[in-house]
Amino acid sequence: MPLPPALRHAATVLPVVALLALLALPLPAGDGSGGTPADAFSALVVCCALVHVVRSARRPLTRSAAVVVGLPVVGIAAAACASSSAATGVTGAARYLQVFVLVPAAVLVLIRDARQFRVLAWAFVGLALFQGALGVHQNLTGTGASYMGADIRAVGTFGPTDVMGMATVVSYGLIAALALAFRPDAPRQRAAALVCAGLLTVPLALSFSRGAWIATVAACGVVLLLAGPRHALRAALVGAAAGVVLVAGLGLGSQLLQDRLTSITDVTDAPDQSVTDRYAMWAASVDMWRDHPVTGVGLKGFPEHRDNHASLALSSGSDTAGAGAEFRRQPLLSPHNMYLLVLAEQGLIGLLTLAGSWLALLVCAVRGWTRVRPRRGRAGAGGEHAGGERGRGERGRGERAGGERGRGERAGGERLDCALAACGLLVWQLVDFMYADIGGPSTVLTAVALGGCAWWALRGASVREAGSGPAGPACGADSAFETDSACGSGSSYGVDVPRAVAGAR
Repeated sequence: MPLPPALRHAATVLPVVALLALLALPLPAGDGSGGTPADAFSALVVCCALVHVVRSARRPLTRSAAVVVGLPVVGIAAAACASSSAATGVTGAARYLQVFVLVPAAVLVLIRDARQFRVLAWAFVGLALFQGALGVHQNLTGTGASYMGADIRAVGTFGPTDVMGMATVVSYGLIAALALAFRPDAPRQRAAALVCAGLLTVPLALSFSRGAWIATVAACGVVLLLAGPRHALRAALVGAAAGVVLVAGLGLGSQLLQDRLTSITDVTDAPDQSVTDRYAMWAASVDMWRDHPVTGVGLKGFPEHRDNHASLALSSGSDTAGAGAEFRRQPLLSPHNMYLLVLAEQGLIGLLTLAGSWLALLVCAVRGWTRVRPRRGRAGAGGEHAGGERGRGERGRGERAGGERGRGERAGGERLDCALAACGLLVWQLVDFMYADIGGPSTVLTAVALGGCAWWALRGASVREAGSGPAGPACGADSAFETDSACGSGSSYGVDVPRAVAGAR
């Protein structure tokens, strides 16, 4: 029995959606350091991408895209050689390659067009709504993780050992929903996305994660500014009014939330113990780098060298309890700053290659946004121009240049939501890495998000919308994929998608 057309079109991205669905499963109690079903399934996603590349019989990436995606391999390999033991180097390299190279590259390969990118974005929103609803229930019923002596911290299915897990999922979903709210010609989806974005602010607040709050505010600000200054001003006014009504008027979590918000500005004047520990580990990371400036202390070397470089202000660990887990002392095995962790374990080589790859993705994503951003006074003219040329194209194939350009501008505008989602997620991740690092069950989600952002940055802005006019922006060197014709059928792979025939409608 043949698959429905919509499901058939989204077939290549379904393994990635299934990977996200696995993050909704509850995990057994533990320290969060072991592998998860999602980690195991990510290997299957990589295999699906390899099979897809072999079936297409085409080179999957251009040289520039391969350099951007594969750049972290240099620092990872150097740091693996500098590890204290071969086993530690191999396991550390496998983890870094999974999160920053293999899974992002697989997601980049499996996403073919903007429609599939939106499927992935809605999957982020769906996962966030599920985890957020569970987190709100935990807060209301007192079954969450321990916070200030009460089991009210929303953590979803991630448990008290990964308190950033639910906050990360909800943040991704909120940013994706906000970006999808700017999709043209889809009023129902825009309304649904706005409702989802508003709902997700509640579990984000109840996560009590200061780093996630800061990163989300920065990312949402970038999304609104890229969508248009008027949208940013309007959203700021609405957000301020909603905050006054919910906190001051209804008193929803006012005292705890106010104390948590106030603690953000007190990190230098009167820091709590968690902030003091973070400062001590940051200083230890810098000392490790000074002793090993080029390649660092080696992958997974931070816990081994921590006590030799940390000050006496560092505590022995953090207390975790609640959400179905017993009280335990969680050891501090990382500095909770991805940049300093890479600097300490991989040295300058690792930081330049890894952070350089992220920065290149952000630059390419913003360049893609410049191609699809709304321009005043051009939409109507472009649409009329496109329509006139489309009519002449049905009568003949001459005088097509102006119409092709008009259709390209129109198709580009239809992908504005994709540009906003990619830029917002990248900004969130780069800001959040100042307060967090990889680790825990939610880490594979970071890899998927980087892969989706890589699709837009390296390919999404250069290919046309599936089902739009037969021409679009030139594929050229800006496309991450090689095709045997200029944008061809809009697909980079030999799947069952009919090719456009010259003159056919």
